[in-house]
Amino acid sequence: MTQLDVIKVGQLEIRYLIDGAAHAGMGVFELTVPAGSNVPPPHSHTHNEECVYVLEGILRYSVDNDIRDLRPGDWMRTPRGSVHGFSNPHTELARALIVLTPDIGAQYFHDVAKVVSAGDPPDRTQLLAVMARYGLVPAAPQRA
Repeated sequence: MTQLDVIKVGQLEIRYLIDGAAHAGMGVFELTVPAGSNVPPPHSHTHNEECVYVLEGILRYSVDNDIRDLRPGDWMRTPRGSVHGFSNPHTELARALIVLTPDIGAQYFHDVAKVVSAGDPPDRTQLLAVMARYGLVPAAPQRA
């Protein structure tokens, strides 16, 4: 994989700039989220911290109970173990830089893409298995 390869997961696009998984280092990728896209469910990382920095559009991002609409230049940090998620309920495409340390790597997104593209809807059991392999933990469903 070259640094500019785009990984498509449904409507989302991931373009790795630095794949830190090879040396357990920091990774950086660009995330493109079209308006109204299906996005991953809220989750936490067992081993990783994350930072999102918005480049274009408006990205709704949540960390634990803090939900914000981030605009270009805005950012949020996700401490290890914090439940986080994102969406784009707005009308324009959103792009953000994501920094993970240590990185889970581009292979995670390739593995998720295989599950997502295999069926509609994706096989939840397979998706949860991929997430678990990389230390991602789905958040408990919200109670009404």
